[in-house]
Amino acid sequence: MQVADRLQKIPPYLFVTLRNKINKARSEGIDVISLGVGDPVDPTPQRVIDELCRQARIPINHQYPIDEEKGMLAFRREVAAWYAKRYGVEVNPEGEVVGLIGSKEGCHHFILGVVNPGDVVLMTDPGYPAYRASIFMASAEPYAMPMLAENDYFPDFERIPADILKRSRAMFLNYPNNPTGACATREFFKRAVAFAKAHDIAICHDNPYSEVVFDGQERLSFLAVPGAKDVGIELNSLSKPYNMTGWRIGMALGNKEILAALCKVKENTDSGIFNAIQYAAIVALREEDENIEKMLGIYLRRRRLVLETLAKIGIEFKPQKGTFYLWIPVPKGMTSLDFTTALFEKAAVVVAAGTAYGQHGEGFVRISLTVPDKRLEEAMERIQKAFGK
Repeated sequence: MQVADRLQKIPPYLFVTLRNKINKARSEGIDVISLGVGDPVDPTPQRVIDELCRQARIPINHQYPIDEEKGMLAFRREVAAWYAKRYGVEVNPEGEVVGLIGSKEGCHHFILGVVNPGDVVLMTDPGYPAYRASIFMASAEPYAMPMLAENDYFPDFERIPADILKRSRAMFLNYPNNPTGACATREFFKRAVAFAKAHDIAICHDNPYSEVVFDGQERLSFLAVPGAKDVGIELNSLSKPYNMTGWRIGMALGNKEILAALCKVKENTDSGIFNAIQYAAIVALREEDENIEKMLGIYLRRRRLVLETLAKIGIEFKPQKGTFYLWIPVPKGMTSLDFTTALFEKAAVVVAAGTAYGQHGEGFVRISLTVPDKRLEEAMERIQKAFGK
């Protein structure tokens, strides 16, 4: 049976590939420790779980969700209040906020809502692999903007060729950045807004790691910059700050026209978020900000352990200040694949090769801190034993 040509352009999804590799090794009796996937193992706050259970017992919540494609107004109002409190951003919940089945869905529906086949979509390299897949599914063309350490992991808009700019209709940005951990500045966002206005480009700023920052780094929303709502939207999620990855609930905020286009795709694609989950998310946003600080303390401790271990095997570097990942340079004389293979074969530890995020990820691997403390400690002991000098 024939399948769509567009699927041939999409490489196997990184995290499915990692999971298959891990499962195969474990089936052979190998005790693999995976540091490759950013999925918090720490529990969702109990008050959030209790609200889900309470709402799930109410029969009307078993019907189609309220305000299917937008998310219930009560949830959108809470999102608007949270953004005002956390980032000083004012949005109208009536037209400038949409509930999402996780921010990943928002990325996909953004592209389907704003680009036509053959249009160019700008994305960073290295970057989250799902952006490229969504671009291909829309029959559009990705253009990789290099994100290099010497440029503080910001793309250089001035280096984009004129012929590419003429065809560009959209752009993905993501700070704090997956995979590098780099954080944006207000000045960079101002440049991005001016660039988008000059070339009529719609921006999707994917911001699910907004709360996961260290060393005094400012928590920052793209929408806090004047003019941002004129050119773009921001996506966010409850997955990272409240340990709710499996709940699949997030939000899109910003430009009304872009959100209307996104909603038109959604209303023909899904039927919204289970009401009980939306009510539980309201409790999280309203009552569980202490969970954010608790998790930052845990990630900081794990982060220090990994950095200390890497220093012992001769890998010393200054980490970026965002996300629960570490973007780690590989030892001299090795490629990203060489180092990931060596970690797997010598220590049974799985990490993500930098090249999985684009050609400019060569020379790096990404380690996730979202594993139980004991397993991370064991992984570091194995690495030190295997690579210690």
